[in-house]
Amino acid sequence: MKFKKGDKIVVTAGRDKGKKGKIERVLPKKDKVVIPGVNIFKKHLKRKDEKNPGGIIEVIRPLSSAKIALICPHCQQPTRIGYQLTGKKKLRICRKCQEEIDK
Repeated sequence: MKFKKGDKIVVTAGRDKGKKGKIERVLPKKDKVVIPGVNIFKKHLKRKDEKNPGGIIEVIRPLSSAKIALICPHCQQPTRIGYQLTGKKKLRICRKCQEEIDK
């Protein structure tokens, strides 16, 4: 997966298109990421007892990594991620300005 925890992103598709945020959690097996404030759904819970009164709560669901784009820290534009091999290191680079993302 090309995205890492803490990356600044913008949503490119879906009902939250245009929203920006920071990746809180990465789920590489499902190819999804969790971003606070994005992809929020309401869930109805039935009352169980006095401690759990039930009601309508908001749940943040994971978002597919195909629907987001990384915001380059140098050119501040949404971009795709490329890789560059230098010796034994594999560096992530911005496809627009060719600068290294992880410094």
